[in-house]
Amino acid sequence: MQLVLNQQQIEQKITRLSHEIIENTYGETSLFIGGIVGNGEIFANQIARIIEQHTTLELTVFTVDLHKDFPLEHPISCSIDPATLAGKTVILVDDVINSGTTMQYGLMKILEQPVRSVKTVALVDRLHRRYPIKCDFVGMTLTTTLKDRVEVMPSNGSLEAFLV
Repeated sequence: MQLVLNQQQIEQKITRLSHEIIENTYGETSLFIGGIVGNGEIFANQIARIIEQHTTLELTVFTVDLHKDFPLEHPISCSIDPATLAGKTVILVDDVINSGTTMQYGLMKILEQPVRSVKTVALVDRLHRRYPIKCDFVGMTLTTTLKDRVEVMPSNGSLEAFLV
């Protein structure tokens, strides 16, 4: 395993991503931030805290729960009523985009409603896709081989990103 981002670097990237979201949602009065269960949920909450400190946006943080390996064999659910997303701006957050599968199925759940717009956020974008997913806000882009994976995991009481 090779360390890609330590805790301090992750915090810096989350702060920058939060400010990019603020800049790109200027004029909005409310924002829905959905974190994909797991690390996406952790990062969505961190982003929301930073946005709350710097804006008067009305924020709603929710989770999108799906089975990352077999999304069609398990129900995809939201922690809020998906109907509340109609006409709203939604930010979907995950830790790493490896193949794009998780983000694709998370977006499919959100797009069951006629949302105003959806933006995607990832801490690390690995650039190998099976699905045509473009991440709007990226903390770090890595060029890897197809067999490489990037994982964000606990290490020494904090989160760190590793190339495995």
